Amino acid sequence: MNLLELKNVTVTYGSNTVLRNVSLDLASGDWLMIVGPNGAGKSTLISAISGVAPYTGEILLSGTDRNIMKARDIARCTGTLTQSHSVGYSFSVRELVGLGRYPYRKGIIGGKGEDDERMVDEAIRDVGLADLADRSLLTLSGGELQRAFIAQLFAQDPGVLMLDEPTNNLDLVYQKEIFDLLKEWVSQKDRAILSVVHDLGLAKAYGNKALLLDRGTSAAYGGMDEVFSDEMISSTYGLDIREWMRKLYSHWTV
Repeated sequence: MNLLELKNVTVTYGSNTVLRNVSLDLASGDWLMIVGPNGAGKSTLISAISGVAPYTGEILLSGTDRNIMKARDIARCTGTLTQSHSVGYSFSVRELVGLGRYPYRKGIIGGKGEDDERMVDEAIRDVGLADLADRSLLTLSGGELQRAFIAQLFAQDPGVLMLDEPTNNLDLVYQKEIFDLLKEWVSQKDRAILSVVHDLGLAKAYGNKALLLDRGTSAAYGGMDEVFSDEMISSTYGLDIREWMRKLYSHWTV
């Protein structure tokens, strides 16, 4: 059974259709990269799956229609990381990560379950923030803060992570660090990732499937080599991507 399946999902605001008849599926171990030019509908797709954007069509989470599921059950199936985080509160790293356990607590003000503390500790350790667990979020660097939010998702332990530009505004070291973390996470049973990525090099290095969006429609969907063909990518972006990449990396040749 697929962990996530979309059937002809369409998002319309007024008379403007920003996403049209998009279908995809994610099985255990899949890392689907969503790529395409600005304005192609990439973030809108994540918003639809998250329930933020209204949609028509079907979204199935482990075979169940999302529309008939309770919020708590949806949160056990999917976790979302947005592009940016505005932190204006002095929660500690541990407190932030602990919020990821809310789908497993009894009632709105329910106490912690027996697994909560262990899951929080493991998530903090997995992202390399054990030494900063009691530090205020306001004192963290951009890379540390991003890792803290990823730890929150790890503690939430959903089947599918949905990431909108997970390394947005981070330097190369943090980009590799975070993508390596996610690669390890998705290698475990009954887990999959759907991520919006602008860097086609990162997408090709880490993903096994891709969805190429162009003006709200699916230009290509399938395996990486199929979607990332020279013809398909270049026609969608209006640029000879392979030649451009060669030119960029030629500056590193000695």
